[in-house]
Amino acid sequence: MKLRVSHSRELETPEAKARWFQSLPLAIRMELLCEYTDLILENRPDLVAKKGEPHSMSGRVLVLRKQDA
Repeated sequence: MKLRVSHSRELETPEAKARWFQSLPLAIRMELLCEYTDLILENRPDLVAKKGEPHSMSGRVLVLRKQDA
């Protein structure tokens, strides 16, 4: 079997990206998270200035609770 390198964007699936990210050490993942956050805030500084109460988005999240036996 011959391994080859591909530069095709079609092979960059979300699953492949997730596998790559999960293969990184935790310290590097956290560093990337901080870099991404800084990049976002440089381009959209108004994101942290939003005021108001958080509101519920019905139908988006299902919270499950374990019943006491």
